[in-house]
Amino acid sequence: MLLGRSSECTALDELLEVVRGGQSRVLVLRGQPGVGKTALLEHVADAAWDFRITRAFGFEAEMELPFAALQTLCAPMLDRLDRLPEPQRAAIGTAFGLSGGAPPGQLLIGLATLSLFADASREQSLLCVIDDAQWLDRASAQALAFVARRLLADPVAVLFATRGPSQELAGLPELSLRGLDDDAARALLASVIPGPLDERVHRRIVTETRGNPLALLELPRGRTPAELALGFGVPDAMPLSGRIEEHYRQRIDELPEETQRLLLIAALAPLGEPARVRRAGQVLGVGAGAAEPAAMAGLLEANLQFHHPLVRSAVYRAATAEQRRCVHLALAEVTDPEADPDHRAWHLAQAATGPDEDVAEELERSASRAQQRGGRAAAAVLLERSAELTPERQRRALRLLLAAHAQLMAGSTDRAHELLDQSVPNLDDAPLRAQAMRMEGVIRFSDGRGGETPSLLFQAAMGLKDTDPRLAREVLMEAFEAAMWAGRLTSGTTPLAVADAARDMPAPDGDEHLGSLLLTAYTLRLTDSYASAVEGWRRAIAAYGKELRGQPELKWDGLVWNSAGELLEFEAYYATAREWARVSREQGALATLPGALSALAWCEVLAGRIEGAEALVAEAEEIARATGAPATPGASEILKLGILCWRGDERKVRPVADSVAAEAVARGQGLGVTIVEYLLTILELGLARYEEARVHALRVFEEDVLWFGTSALADAAEAALRSGDEDAARAALDRLNERANASRTPWALGLLARAHALFASDETADALYRESLDHLGHSGLVTELARTHLLYGEWLRRLRRRRDARLHLRAAHQMFQAIGASAFAHRARVELLATGEHARVRAPETRDQLTPQEQQIARLAAEGESNAEIAAQLFISPHTVAYHLHKVFGKLDVSSRNQLSRALGNQLAPAPPYGLEPRAAPTMVES
Repeated sequence: MLLGRSSECTALDELLEVVRGGQSRVLVLRGQPGVGKTALLEHVADAAWDFRITRAFGFEAEMELPFAALQTLCAPMLDRLDRLPEPQRAAIGTAFGLSGGAPPGQLLIGLATLSLFADASREQSLLCVIDDAQWLDRASAQALAFVARRLLADPVAVLFATRGPSQELAGLPELSLRGLDDDAARALLASVIPGPLDERVHRRIVTETRGNPLALLELPRGRTPAELALGFGVPDAMPLSGRIEEHYRQRIDELPEETQRLLLIAALAPLGEPARVRRAGQVLGVGAGAAEPAAMAGLLEANLQFHHPLVRSAVYRAATAEQRRCVHLALAEVTDPEADPDHRAWHLAQAATGPDEDVAEELERSASRAQQRGGRAAAAVLLERSAELTPERQRRALRLLLAAHAQLMAGSTDRAHELLDQSVPNLDDAPLRAQAMRMEGVIRFSDGRGGETPSLLFQAAMGLKDTDPRLAREVLMEAFEAAMWAGRLTSGTTPLAVADAARDMPAPDGDEHLGSLLLTAYTLRLTDSYASAVEGWRRAIAAYGKELRGQPELKWDGLVWNSAGELLEFEAYYATAREWARVSREQGALATLPGALSALAWCEVLAGRIEGAEALVAEAEEIARATGAPATPGASEILKLGILCWRGDERKVRPVADSVAAEAVARGQGLGVTIVEYLLTILELGLARYEEARVHALRVFEEDVLWFGTSALADAAEAALRSGDEDAARAALDRLNERANASRTPWALGLLARAHALFASDETADALYRESLDHLGHSGLVTELARTHLLYGEWLRRLRRRRDARLHLRAAHQMFQAIGASAFAHRARVELLATGEHARVRAPETRDQLTPQEQQIARLAAEGESNAEIAAQLFISPHTVAYHLHKVFGKLDVSSRNQLSRALGNQLAPAPPYGLEPRAAPTMVES
């Protein structure tokens, strides 16, 4: 390829800079076919003589085979698998079909690939070259995009070449290739056309080819100067790739029939398997010398590889449907059904001319294997084709239903809905129709129609109650969760309606399934009383702890967390969130990890570690970006709003609150609107605007949503009493009294004692405030402990007990400043000034300069985690952990991990124990 002083020379320089360690070691090379992407990659590979180079190619015929490209890329490094942590080693082994095991999560496969690359690069820098990325199978594309986004400090470079935009590669550094400039194009054209050429013809050819190097090399081939003067004889409206392909097709037509047949076999066979191509050729009577004419014509290279992907496309399009069918049959015949059953099934399917149950069964088995390896998108396509080939109506409908489920699990809700529409009219079996309705509910929730979801799931549960009561209760629990989220925006079914149905469908004897235990507890909460549900929630939390020791399902974690919140049991609340996040990380669970991180972030907020919460929110968003998967709808934004409200940043709060509420309404998630009201209550209390706080708090009180409704009762009592609405304040206190004395946790009793103190006489309030401090001091809730100090100090100052007031106001001010709760800190500062003491405003500390990820890494390192352990938790490589720690040490002016704890200060305030077992209840507060 002639580079000269063309744009390709600049592109080559940029690629080499990327490989040699520029700002980013990842680049996506994008351009139309023939523009020189492959040639540039080859130049870079040649220049990277000191790198270990591994390659993969997207192959259109293998787009439905999960991890096909990734396995090719990783093949030279698989001898290093035993160096990976066991969960990662198992994930790669299962994904590549090297071993059995549970289907691995996409995140875990991505992390395992990152670890494998990082380990390989320890001995020699690694260059990964991925050509024709537009044809990567989806599972490989997601894993490689994840790796590309997590590379930072490792000596690993990743280069992609692709024709057009890609969802998986979106946002990665990109270089768009255009045609050669005029001088370079003329020089290249002169190298392939003997003799002089008229200037006008030169201009016409360069214009028609738009400087495309492949077009300049190929289109003039075999044409006389007179023919070139007339142009290439194809319409200008045809895309340039179409012109090149048409040119190749004309050359293919000139080849012997036997050679054309060999080319078609090579076009339809798996990439890089010349032996299989030759065996299929023998079946079809192709002689040993059939490849030579194609090689002479410049269409085929060594090992039966095509000169360019467009040659493959031209071969495929030039063949008739019958010719392709015959070749697929031959390839199926020579493919080992034991060693490569998936390729064989695919070839048989492509060769089928009508319904064929045997082939349909083989495809269904291939789909099962794809799902076992974690390739849900591939499984969906295989199941669709299996359904197409199924002769019997009911079985076809069932396979369409299975395909819809696979598409749903792969995140393709639109296609899942289309397949459901095809399946349901032919489903005669009532339980299967109920399952279809269940799936429809999930699709609607994913599509932002949360208000419609509860009714669909409720109807599905009712359709299952006579044939499968256990499954019916599970679906009823799903309906309950959907109704809880829909809240005021439900189109029909409410949590109470679900609870009424569940009461008439009691759990079978001995049913200790987690979902069933939760349904029983919540049913009692809504149909009987809060107190009657307490024991059921505790049983469910204990069952969750047992499940974590086996094979956790990652389905009911959010509702277990909610149950601990309903109990105001911070110890279990924090433990559930932490375990939810841990298991999600270990399993690489795309769907649940962002939600788990958001739950853990809220626990961090309540524990007074707002900066830690911000790091977790940033991690959830980064994982969503790194995988191309959306975070839990609204979760990150709700957490950001909560952090802003605790910080008292009113200017930033308002637009975020409006945005979160609008998004919740648009998605039919009324709970989101109520959570916004709850968070705005905290903001207004911090700003001492009690009337505004009362308005928000009473809206939450009236709805009494699960968990937030209970935790907000003390806020409602404070806001209502301070704004003069004693009746509302009493109502909130009465409800809090009932629930706190039923759950009897430090959190609940601490809030109750504080609320009683607000109403108490001067003679009894002092003891109640001290009781609140005692309970909350054992709860782990630094935020609530600080608020009690503030309210106690304010009360003491009004009694003119200035010395005692200073003690508590100073404690509140210091705690709120350390937390970062500026509005509450200002409130405490004003009160301190009124006692005659000057409170210093906290100056920014060095640790404030750390990024969220640096904060998180520093904290984990200070807690004793190794670089490898931190890397596994945060989905980065150990090299990247070391890189960040080096920056942290510099910013904090420390030289060892042992010094991090002191340097980080408040951010390492002890969290509650991480136990999930029921604890002994403290003394009750009597009303």
